[in-house]
Amino acid sequence: MTDLILVRPSLDFVETMAAYKDEFLQRKEHLYGGAHLEDYTDLKDSINHTRAIETEAGVEKDRAPSSTFLFIRQSDQKMVGICTIRHHLNQNFLINFAGHIGYSVCPSERRQGYAKEQLRLALIEAGKLGIAKVLVTCDNHNIASEKTILANGEIYENTYIDPENHSQTKRFWIEVNHGNKP
Repeated sequence: MTDLILVRPSLDFVETMAAYKDEFLQRKEHLYGGAHLEDYTDLKDSINHTRAIETEAGVEKDRAPSSTFLFIRQSDQKMVGICTIRHHLNQNFLINFAGHIGYSVCPSERRQGYAKEQLRLALIEAGKLGIAKVLVTCDNHNIASEKTILANGEIYENTYIDPENHSQTKRFWIEVNHGNKP
């Protein structure tokens, strides 16, 4: 999997970002970890948004700064995934549901081990951001995501049950530091 890298969104990747977004929209699937990529008609605005939310000044009240990465297959420059790393957890939604890292893999590229590699690389980036302990979550019924999380050394903590809609979110932690490369 040495052909796969995380890169910051840039104009160099606008076409592959559009194709990625379109595949999710056509399948009517939610695009997790995409920093609202699906909400932008002009992807230049999406790129600007990802840059703005990297600092406290660029995020709305009660939101956490975050860094977005495209998961690129270098051989064909195709975007096969996207992830967002939240720099800290400052609200119940992030602590109970979203965690530090949100990610997705292009539907046509699933079941090839890409999610596992993307999360591994995202954990390294989280360490570079100074996050010592990373929370990753998944819906209770998302077995594939749970396997991806566990394959990266995450430790199950608990399952949070939303008091309003009774949805269940599994919560996992991993310690990340400069000496620990997941």
